[in-house]
Amino acid sequence: MSKLDDARRTEAAVSSPQAVTRSTKGGRADLAVPANAIPAERASSIDVGDSGRLPVNKAYKMFVGGAFIRSESGRTTQVGGVADGTADPATVNIPRGSRKDARDAVLVAKNAQVGWAGRTAFNRGQILYRLAEMMESRRAELVASLERGGRGRGGAEREVDAAIDRAVYYAGFADKFQSLLASSNPVSGPHFGFSVPEAMGVVAIVAPVRPILLGLVSTVLPAIVGGNSVVVIASTEDPRTAVLFCECLATSDLPGGVVNLLTGEATEIAPHLAKHREVAALEAFTADVALRTTLEREGTGSVKRVRTLAPFEPAAWEADGVGQGLGWIERHLETKTIWHPVGV
Repeated sequence: MSKLDDARRTEAAVSSPQAVTRSTKGGRADLAVPANAIPAERASSIDVGDSGRLPVNKAYKMFVGGAFIRSESGRTTQVGGVADGTADPATVNIPRGSRKDARDAVLVAKNAQVGWAGRTAFNRGQILYRLAEMMESRRAELVASLERGGRGRGGAEREVDAAIDRAVYYAGFADKFQSLLASSNPVSGPHFGFSVPEAMGVVAIVAPVRPILLGLVSTVLPAIVGGNSVVVIASTEDPRTAVLFCECLATSDLPGGVVNLLTGEATEIAPHLAKHREVAALEAFTADVALRTTLEREGTGSVKRVRTLAPFEPAAWEADGVGQGLGWIERHLETKTIWHPVGV
């Protein structure tokens, strides 16, 4: 087979009306793809535009240790849904996390938690405000992602706006909740008694299925604002929006490992997090009664703080009292009481 034959075949493929080409900035056709190489159901939805180039589809991955990774198992699940403004096909592959992914995420979170809790409260607030800035700059993309997940345009815009406002709320609370939760205790003796809030450590969260973005923001941010690190299992209905939120986290100066997001089945991953002795607390929003019972039972082995709740109505999360408030921060804190002798 000669080089001349190769060149003729390439020229014929490029000039064929049945070929779709990817071109460089100079307009040269670098790749010729026969039309029959694209599935019929996908070919009609591809918009190559005037330039004749194919869109680059996003590879969705889990977010662990500040990096986007695939599952160690190599497994994936498929999620459907399309929307204007995205290059995704009608169905995309999402990593299906395993219990080893969960163990690895807990280890990363544990190593990151001490440094995060050691930062000043003012600095944590700055980082959360930077997160709000990143979400605002990608507002249109977040809205399109929620639409792709099944929300209407108006509902998607309200959810994104509420999620951004909630990030600003917790950014402002980062250096204020300590004064509200600390106390000087009356004691009968020559001592001072002080109680101050402290971070618990690693918090595992099963995020609400709906609302996809606002539910995730409202459960993760109150945990990390107090100095905890988080391992969260994203909504199974549309984890793509959760991954997009993690792209905002990755550019918000948040240290790697403070928030770790796993995609997959909560019924498979969450029980192992409940048993893990390095997880200090677990919070789960799920309608699965059997899963809630399992998590409560498995959490007793390490005497961790387990809180399981039936999911709220999606619209309820937009109210100020749901997912926002001092109580949402306090549930992930411990109280340390210090006794000090008078006059020493």
